[in-house]
Amino acid sequence: HGHSIDLIMDVPLEVTVELGRTIKTIKEILDFAPGTIVELDKISGEPVDILVNGKFIAKGEVVVIDENFGVRITDIINSVDRVKSLQ
Repeated sequence: HGHSIDLIMDVPLEVTVELGRTIKTIKEILDFAPGTIVELDKISGEPVDILVNGKFIAKGEVVVIDENFGVRITDIINSVDRVKSLQ
């Protein structure tokens, strides 16, 4: 049983960090232009959501490493729930 999990350990999964969401009308979206500011539903400094293949698995805080953004995990769902959420 342990060997079957080893076979998938190297499978790449997409990790997404979501700063927030909002809903806009089609008209508002058609009015988007360079310089348009889209306000999100999260307060600045609030933890961001970390998703793997589109499923929520953790919360974290945004950090800057050299010139790249990163995220430091602050809360994570347990490993059993993480595996279930990916199925």
